[in-house]
Amino acid sequence: MNKFFKIKERGSSVKTEIVAGLTTFFAMAYIIVLGPNQITGTTGGPFWNAVYIATVFGAILGTLYYAFYANLPYAQACGIGLNAFFFASFVNMDKGITGYQAGLVIVFLSGVIFLVLSLTGAREVIAKSMPDCIKKAIPVGIGLFIAFIGFQNVGIIQDNPGTLVQFVQINGAEWKDIAPAIVALIGFFIIVILSQLNVKGAVLIGVVATSVIYYVATWQLPSFEGGSLTGSFSEFFEISFLAMFKPESWKNAFSEEIVGGVFGAILLIISFSIVNMFDTIGTLYGTASEAGMLDEHGDPIDMNKAMTCDSTATITGAMCGTSTCTTFVESASGVAAGGRTGLSSVVTAICFALCLFLTPIASIIPAAATAPALIYVGVLMFRNVTSIDMTELRSKAAAFLTIIMMPLTYSIANGIGIGAIAYVIITLCSGKFKKNDIAVTIVALLFLFKFIFGGI
Repeated sequence: MNKFFKIKERGSSVKTEIVAGLTTFFAMAYIIVLGPNQITGTTGGPFWNAVYIATVFGAILGTLYYAFYANLPYAQACGIGLNAFFFASFVNMDKGITGYQAGLVIVFLSGVIFLVLSLTGAREVIAKSMPDCIKKAIPVGIGLFIAFIGFQNVGIIQDNPGTLVQFVQINGAEWKDIAPAIVALIGFFIIVILSQLNVKGAVLIGVVATSVIYYVATWQLPSFEGGSLTGSFSEFFEISFLAMFKPESWKNAFSEEIVGGVFGAILLIISFSIVNMFDTIGTLYGTASEAGMLDEHGDPIDMNKAMTCDSTATITGAMCGTSTCTTFVESASGVAAGGRTGLSSVVTAICFALCLFLTPIASIIPAAATAPALIYVGVLMFRNVTSIDMTELRSKAAAFLTIIMMPLTYSIANGIGIGAIAYVIITLCSGKFKKNDIAVTIVALLFLFKFIFGGI
């Protein structure tokens, strides 16, 4: 095991990898319920059950690709933003299962494009061609984005009709409404203090301790109603599995009624491709930076293998019946817990596999316990801001927009795209355009196309 995963070579241990794998799973376990909710627009029934199984299988396979092909401590599942876009494009407006199965064809084709770009090395070239200021800003932006997700998940940051967001309203609120936010803040300080004291496994210990505090503070016990979804496999095979190979699915994928014709289908394929590509690029730069797994040029090691894992997961995910599978930014929580090899991904995949039969495994750890881990990861990744070149205004402006737009637009890809557009505009107008800026200019044009026509 040590020889295969290079555990000692990367300065880790089996125990650390197991802890990291568990940490990553609990940080992203919400997707196995949220994913079906987003894709189907329902919270139960045969359609939901089928997509639940598909979501779990997509996560298992995608994460195992990272474990055994790339030997990297990352996990994959269907992406939140892409799920919402999938629903709006294919399922909503009474398109239902017919639209869902047609959408799987679009996702499959976008995955094929990813794979071709990955195998030819084009995706790696695109990633490495990004300006240094943007590459170094990506981990910082992802850190803020992860922390923002954590704050939102427990209501520390809430909606406000006047200012869009606000801090949790404690005065006059009922305890049951603010308990998740208060407990999560306590959990955050537990993780930080344990880390400050150099306690190994501080993140996982903090998650477990915060879970106990939450159940004591709310005077309730976790639900252990298991096994109810094992009967969903028949619905999975009927509705989701290999549905994209049906002739009618391909016909509908390019029909006027479902996607607005061939041109609409092409726009959707390009949109899914661009978003997934740059979501993955951003996540790799962010997590690799945190893990110290960058090469001498500041690029993630084995990037092409990672890109191939991502594209393959999208293809097999579509075959299973789920939306675009992508590398989860929550993988950074496992990296923060010490994960450095594919063994941690194996552990995460095993946890997902158990969710096929033991539904409570995903719900016994409350959001109040995982949110502190996400916020803590944000703290760690924010330190990368010191590596950004602040002596040139062009670099500062592009880096700032990359960072701030990730949490504000709720998208890693959008942050990279807006940063690239800003960099190119400033470069052209200041007369500093050079031959090595051609690649980032193409990226900027792709994002302009996406922003104008893509709708995601």
